[in-house]
Amino acid sequence: MQTVSPAFSCDLKSLIQTNLTARYSHVNRKRVSVLCSYRSESFSFPNGIGSSRADWQSSCAILASKVASAENSSSITRGLADQVAAVNGHSNGSVNLSLVPSETKNGKPGLVQPLTNTDLSPAPSHGSTLRVAYQGVPGAYSEAAAGKAYPNSEAIPCDQFDVAFQAVELWIADRAVLPVENSLGGSIHRNYDLLLRHRLHIVGEVQIPVHHCLLALPGVRADCITRVISHPQALAQTEGSLNKLTPRAAIEAFHDTAAAAEYIATNNLRDTAAVASARAAELYGLQILADGIQDDAGNVTRFLMLAREPIIPRTDRPFKTSIVFAAQEHQGTSVLFKVLSAFAFRNISLTKIESRPHHNCPLRVVDDGSVGTKKHFEYTFYVDFEASMAEARAQNALAEVQEYTSFLRVLGSYPMDMTPWSTLPSEDA
Repeated sequence: MQTVSPAFSCDLKSLIQTNLTARYSHVNRKRVSVLCSYRSESFSFPNGIGSSRADWQSSCAILASKVASAENSSSITRGLADQVAAVNGHSNGSVNLSLVPSETKNGKPGLVQPLTNTDLSPAPSHGSTLRVAYQGVPGAYSEAAAGKAYPNSEAIPCDQFDVAFQAVELWIADRAVLPVENSLGGSIHRNYDLLLRHRLHIVGEVQIPVHHCLLALPGVRADCITRVISHPQALAQTEGSLNKLTPRAAIEAFHDTAAAAEYIATNNLRDTAAVASARAAELYGLQILADGIQDDAGNVTRFLMLAREPIIPRTDRPFKTSIVFAAQEHQGTSVLFKVLSAFAFRNISLTKIESRPHHNCPLRVVDDGSVGTKKHFEYTFYVDFEASMAEARAQNALAEVQEYTSFLRVLGSYPMDMTPWSTLPSEDA
C-alpha cells in the first residue's frame, strides 16, 4: 500500500461511511467502506499516527475494528471521492463492498455474489473471522479448498483469479486459496503469471480430490442432452466419460464449474448439462445424471494459500519452498542445468518445474557471423523443492542459483500438505 497525499488532510472519522444496501436487506449488519487516497508523498495524521506504511496499515485495521460500535458516522464528501486514485490502472470511486450473503430472492436469502473489479475499493477490513478469497461461485471446488485450508472462515467468491489476488492486497480478504495444478489437466498457467505480477506470499498448500458429476435440470434424461458446459480443466478431466454418456452432445467451455450449473438453473436449459460438484447440484437444484465421471480416480488439484506476509520457515515438519527465476542475459536455458545441479548436489528433491514466457524479454537474439542471426525464446522458471528456507542446504543452494540468474524471488517457504487423499465424494466436492 502506498502512502497518502498531504492534500488528503481530513479527520479520520470522515473516512467512514456506514451504509445499508437493499441488496443485502436480510442481513442485520452495517457495511463500511473506507476510502484511501494513493500518492507517493508521506502523510501525517492529525491525531499523531505515524507516517510509515506499516503505521498506516495498522491504523486502518484498528479503525475498521472500531467502526462496528459507531452508531452515527459522517458521510464521505464528494471532493474526497474525487481524490481516490486508480487501482492497478482502473479508476475507483466510492464503491460499497458487497462481502456478505447476497440479495434476497422470493423472500429467501440468496447466494454470495462474486467480487468483480469494481468492488475492489481500497478499504481495509478487520475482524475475528478470517476472510478467504477464492475464484468462482458457491459450489466451486475452490470453495471446498478454502474450507479445508481455513475451517470456519468466511469464504469470499471472486469472479477472476486476478480479483482474488487484489482482494488480499487491498485488505478486503485476509487470505486467498487458488489452484495451480491438477494431476490430469496440468498447470493453471494464469495463476503462475499472477504470482510473479503480485507481491503475495505462499504460506501453505492444500490438495483436493476432484469428484466430478454430470448435472442437469430435474426430469432431464442423459440422451436428451445436446450440450455439455464446464470449465476447460473439468472437461479435459472427464473427456472419456462424456464421450460415453453424451456422445452427440457439443462440448463448450465455461469460466467455472459451479457457474455452469448456476447458468443452467437460471436459464432453465433442459438440453444442457454441466460438469460440476455434487454441492453445486444441491445449491442450484439440479439432478445428478452420473456420479464420479472423472477419467482417473486419482484426480487431484493442488491449491496455494496466499497471504500479504510470509510465515517463518521451520524444520520440525516437512516444508516446501517455491521460487521463480530468469537466466542471466545471453546465458539461455543452459542455466537451467546449473540451477538443477545446485539442488542435486545437496540432495534436495524438486517437485515441480514450470516455464513461462519472459514478458519483459520474450526473445533472445544471438548474432553468429558465420551462420546468421538466431532468435530464441526467453523464459522464467518456477521451481518447487522439498526443503525449508530455515535449512542451511536450501540457503546454500539458492546462493549458488543466484549466481546464474538475472533475478531470483522466493515465493514462499511453507508446510507441505501431508493429508491422505480420498477418492470418495465429500459434501464440499
